[in-house]
Amino acid sequence: MDAEGQKNHLKAYGITYWTLEKQLKVNWLLNYRGGSFLLPDAPEIQRECQIRGVSFEVISDAKTEEILELIASPSQNMESVVLEKAPKIAVYSPKGKRPWDDAVTMVLTYAEIPYESIYDEEVLNDALVLYDWLHLHHEDFTGQYGKFYKTYKSAAWYIEEKKQAEALAAKLGYAKVSEEKLAVALKIRDYVVGGGFMFAMCSATDSFDIALAAEGVDICEPMFDGDASDPNYQSRIDYSKTFAFKDFILERNPNVYEFSSIDMTGKRQISMLTDYFTLMDFSAKWDPIPSMLCQNHTALVKGFMGQTTSFTRDEIKSNVLIMGENKTNGEAKYIHGIKGKGFFTFYGGHDPEDYTHKVGDPPTELELHPTSPGYRLILNNVLFPAAKKKKQKT
Repeated sequence: MDAEGQKNHLKAYGITYWTLEKQLKVNWLLNYRGGSFLLPDAPEIQRECQIRGVSFEVISDAKTEEILELIASPSQNMESVVLEKAPKIAVYSPKGKRPWDDAVTMVLTYAEIPYESIYDEEVLNDALVLYDWLHLHHEDFTGQYGKFYKTYKSAAWYIEEKKQAEALAAKLGYAKVSEEKLAVALKIRDYVVGGGFMFAMCSATDSFDIALAAEGVDICEPMFDGDASDPNYQSRIDYSKTFAFKDFILERNPNVYEFSSIDMTGKRQISMLTDYFTLMDFSAKWDPIPSMLCQNHTALVKGFMGQTTSFTRDEIKSNVLIMGENKTNGEAKYIHGIKGKGFFTFYGGHDPEDYTHKVGDPPTELELHPTSPGYRLILNNVLFPAAKKKKQKT
């Protein structure tokens, strides 16, 4: 999985997942040649690699032992993690959304990793217990319809989506979309606290935390929910309820395409040509989880924008791990944390290979980006629940 040896990093994850589905174990060799996968040598696996265009090497038992001994050496920042079970994957996404509307569904489809789509009704009916890994589509959990009001309030798609959201909320027994979305956010919170893994990108990251912090507070203006917001609602925000963020200031103006001060989009002073973020270097033996999530063939990854592009460093809780950052801009791009018995990862931006993805833009063709470092980060998260849990070293 290094830069020179692999011609299709993304589909390699699909091969690994396919192998796990066959109830075979895989060793993930953290920090060894870009985070390589050690698979059993079987004709069907070789054939599948050839069909999918994935580069591989066949090595002897002696060479395998030599590699594992090297990795085990205390002098090497490497570790071998056993992957045991193909995780069952759910994508939280509205009905009718096409796979190319979301980077995660695009890369799962390209890598040939199976997933199931669920939405509010399934979440509220406790379907999350069936899944090991949950991705949140670019959702607005605050009930403000993505803050698209100023630009798109007259667009047919905006009017239709608002109508559908209101009808769904009514069907599920809620007076407002904001109340229904809060109920969904609370179910997702409980899923993570109970041991689930949740991965979110773009506006699903900050809007999820904002919804939790604003529980019991009306932060929606009349054009969103038909009545006025609560006066002085900022003072009633409870940061203790969030996963990742603290001390943020909500954007009160409905005509501003922004939820809060968490997002760095409007504060950035960096050009597309110089927009990169750096992956942190963790101890593979002592910190295997962040090491897994940061496996890549480069430590420098191209930046990309979204409604929520990246996160203000000062508004991230101290117990949340920053795994990717742009120091010169004072922003975090890729963060991870523990909540109860579960885990969450927030990844800023919309599409790692589409710098300024806009409404109506054509989909990214991943065939043109088979070695994308930005997309690799998503797939690291997909495989993370497959890892055998090790006892913490003491």
